[in-house]
Amino acid sequence: MSNMTSVKLSKCDRIIGHRLVFRDASVADAPFILSLRTDEKKNRFLSKTDPDVIKQENWLLGYQSSSDQAYFVIENETGEQVGTVRMYDPQGESFCWGSWLIVEGAPSSTAIESALIVYQYGLALGFRAAHFDVRKGNKSVWQFHEKFGASRVGETEEDFLYSISEEAIRASLQRYRKYLPTDIRFGT
Repeated sequence: MSNMTSVKLSKCDRIIGHRLVFRDASVADAPFILSLRTDEKKNRFLSKTDPDVIKQENWLLGYQSSSDQAYFVIENETGEQVGTVRMYDPQGESFCWGSWLIVEGAPSSTAIESALIVYQYGLALGFRAAHFDVRKGNKSVWQFHEKFGASRVGETEEDFLYSISEEAIRASLQRYRKYLPTDIRFGT
């Protein structure tokens, strides 16, 4: 067995997928992020968010100086904001991801392509696995992850805990190739 190395999470200005672009979150994104995090349908399965836009701006200011996470606003091909996703908590060769919120009415392909981009970016950084938790009541999301090959590895009172291996990630990248037919590209 090889020694476990530690991989660094790093920010990227833009990650270009097939129909989606991930853009590094900025303070100017606070109102959009807050609108998603305080949406009654979406926030049932999130940690509580204060509805104060100044607090969200301050969180984003702190994020800008952090070096152990990447927080993205997801945009469609016309530049419209359609969601958010965050990568954080690097542990050895595994990263965690969450804060994954998609606007109401976005095509279902948005969720699939954004998950594929997260995984492809993680692999590009050198990660070989991912870990995350999903609220037990959020059945559609934990079923989504299980279809992607994630394994339930534990649970808390509120959450199911998951892990997904590099092999399962690569299998999903192939299985859902029509949603991300080419490799991601990086831009500014």
